[in-house]
Amino acid sequence: MADTTVQHLAKVVGTTAEKLVEQLKDAGVKGKGVSSTLSEADKLKLLAHLRESHGKSKTEIASPKKVTLKRKVTVTELKQTGQGRRSSGSVSIEVRKKKTAGRSAEEISSGLSAEEFEEAKRASQEHQKLVQEKGAAREKDQERLSKLLEEKNKIEAGKQAKLDAEAAEKARLIEQARIELEGDKPSEQAVTEDDKPTAVIEPPVLQAVVETEVKKARPNKEAPRKADKKKEPSEKSGGRILHVDSKKGRRKKKGPVRTRDIRLQSDNKHGFEVPTKAITYNVEIPESIIVSDLAQRMKVKAGEVIKALMGLGTMATINQVLDQETAVIVVEEMGHNVVLRSDEDIQAEMLAEVISAEGEELPRGPVVTIMGHVDHGKTSLLDYIRESRVAAGESGGITQHIGAYRVKQGDSMVTFIDTPGHAAFTEMRARGAQVTDLVILVVAADDGVMPQTKEAVEHAKAAGVPMIVAVNKMDKEGAQPDRVRNELAQIDVTPEDWGGDTQFVHISALTGDGVDELLESIALQAELLELKAAVDVPAIGVVIESRLDKGRGPVGTILVQKGTLRMGDYIVAGEAHGRVKAMFDEHGKALKEATPAMPVEVLGLSTATESGVEVYAAPNERKAREIAVFRQNRTKQAKQAKQQASKLEQAFSQMEDGESSTLNVLIKTDVHGSLEALQSSLNNLSTDEVRVSIVASGVGGINESDVNLASASDALIVGFNTRADASARRMIENRGVSVRYYSIIYDVIDDVRDALSGLLAPDIKEQIVGIANVRDVFRSPKLGAIAGCMVTEGFVKKNLPIRVLRDSVVIYEGQLESLRRFKDDVQEVKSGIECGIGVKNYNDVQEGDQIEVFDRIEVKRKL
Repeated sequence: MADTTVQHLAKVVGTTAEKLVEQLKDAGVKGKGVSSTLSEADKLKLLAHLRESHGKSKTEIASPKKVTLKRKVTVTELKQTGQGRRSSGSVSIEVRKKKTAGRSAEEISSGLSAEEFEEAKRASQEHQKLVQEKGAAREKDQERLSKLLEEKNKIEAGKQAKLDAEAAEKARLIEQARIELEGDKPSEQAVTEDDKPTAVIEPPVLQAVVETEVKKARPNKEAPRKADKKKEPSEKSGGRILHVDSKKGRRKKKGPVRTRDIRLQSDNKHGFEVPTKAITYNVEIPESIIVSDLAQRMKVKAGEVIKALMGLGTMATINQVLDQETAVIVVEEMGHNVVLRSDEDIQAEMLAEVISAEGEELPRGPVVTIMGHVDHGKTSLLDYIRESRVAAGESGGITQHIGAYRVKQGDSMVTFIDTPGHAAFTEMRARGAQVTDLVILVVAADDGVMPQTKEAVEHAKAAGVPMIVAVNKMDKEGAQPDRVRNELAQIDVTPEDWGGDTQFVHISALTGDGVDELLESIALQAELLELKAAVDVPAIGVVIESRLDKGRGPVGTILVQKGTLRMGDYIVAGEAHGRVKAMFDEHGKALKEATPAMPVEVLGLSTATESGVEVYAAPNERKAREIAVFRQNRTKQAKQAKQQASKLEQAFSQMEDGESSTLNVLIKTDVHGSLEALQSSLNNLSTDEVRVSIVASGVGGINESDVNLASASDALIVGFNTRADASARRMIENRGVSVRYYSIIYDVIDDVRDALSGLLAPDIKEQIVGIANVRDVFRSPKLGAIAGCMVTEGFVKKNLPIRVLRDSVVIYEGQLESLRRFKDDVQEVKSGIECGIGVKNYNDVQEGDQIEVFDRIEVKRKL
């Protein structure tokens, strides 16, 4: 039979193409679509599956039997009369009638036999019937449930009406008894035979009487009990006593304990009731949430959430992080209300309990940041002011940390923050501009405005901080202060004497000229700013720098901006929290408390936190830990989401561009600020062909776990002002891990750039080594066409690639197969010597052609 498509067969059978595709999958015929063709074997598999699914015995279904049709043959004779010389005779004629099998057009179009077609049609009808029966049963169940709900509502309404009627009857009886008592009350006090006052009815007795009447009014379903014999009350003086026993004070003898059998009527129904309404919850969804947390907030199992995600086309695990959009779709799909919450709002609510109300503000000293290009004299200026030698102690003469120092100026203390000027420390300079009140821009008079100078101006303007320009190195012969003014004016830093608002002070950090004028300008600017801060409130500050000290643990340099930080306070800084165990100033002197605008070194944090994060004094350890854990979870979820996205992006990029070379690096530094600068600088070296992958980074020395990770990931360990301990050094020697120690950041960048250059694929350049002119062509039965040539330039070497040129146009490029001098094979022929050249797989060499011999040379690339 001819092959038919799935869509055509579905149309013939009377079902949908998608349903037929599913039945084919169940029958074991996979990979079929709506437009796919079905072979005879596929149809037989489908028929066998349908028979088996409908409870019929699985019989061997063979291919349809061939039908052989025999045609009826009739023989007739035709007599022929002779004409002329021809004699008469007879001719036998056989007539065969053509018969066709009685098949319908549907059977022919579907390619099935009559029995198979009927079987498939019957199976389809049975399936439709089964679907209809299920739908009818479902409707019947829904109708039964609705009737049950109506009956329940009617019963509840009847109960409520009955209770309302009883309450109304009780109120009526109370009112009636009160009216009767008021009408029958005697004018004189009732006296008994013994001249003693009788018992007057009190409100509790009235209540008991009313309850008795109510019980009598109710229909009594139980058997009547025997009434107790009571003495009839006497009536005198027109008074009437209601249900008051004169023997009330006597004790009754305890009789036998009576027991009652309590029987509950049952309608033989189970105790489960169908809920009348689905329970919906208001689900708060942050910016990212784990599947298990989302399930817990909806009061469902995690498996149901995973099932809903699979229905949406997302494969997820119980610990997978979902973004806010996906979580919203899942919650709405499961019928709950969505309440969107950002991480910033949640964190603000937590911090609102920590940040106290404003206190009395008192004057404080200014915080001054010294910024500028590398090697323009920032630290030297601070040295002169502090009368110390900080620059001599810095590696390479450049500042690689943020240093915070206090200097007494007049009646107040001025806090100076020294920032690095190298290009790699952009984040440190930005952080310094954000926490300062005033910026001193140091510009060398002999060097002018440089890239980091412009960047420092941008940071100061972005932070909205006033600026004073200190033109340094005025003692040098090549000093050009006017050039500095012109260049700064081009970037909108205009001097005061030119009509601007920026003070320019000429100084020399080496000799100290102009430094006093600079300090006076700082005091004047601080006086104009009127700097104040509250003191008697919990402390708020910022982390200037943090490091991991081997003997003291995590150490953070904190600048207090508001309030007072005291010993024993619980603090939270970024993802770290702890209790202040000790505080030291810049000279190493222990302190008990730190007031606003004072930089201190704090011991007691749980980890070395990031630089630039805010510090809050918490009321207790529980609140500090809660805020820190929330931030840790947020960072962890963001990291997991980033890793999942990077895996997909990396897979797609490798599919599109091919696999790129990667240099794995593990970084350990002494302080967190240097770590940020190194990570940013090394990541900027990555290109499309080679990239830097930072497998791990941290603050502190190199330990065994770092060496294990570097060995497993084949990574280079970079130690910046850190060293490996004894056990780590032994492991480094045994495993052959590459470790480099540095103290200057641009040395790290240069070495990593050279390593990446070695991973680049070399450039292939072609170099012409010789040219030979074809003088004649010889034919050889073994070698084919041999060109008799004269080498005119360079040399011709065997096995080098060649090009055949005709009229200065390349007509063939191939390999030099044979090179002979007379009858001898030679390896090389120099200029001015005749030779015979055989070109591999090319015999169309003609007289007058040129053979160009060249070589391919690999040229090493650099970033």
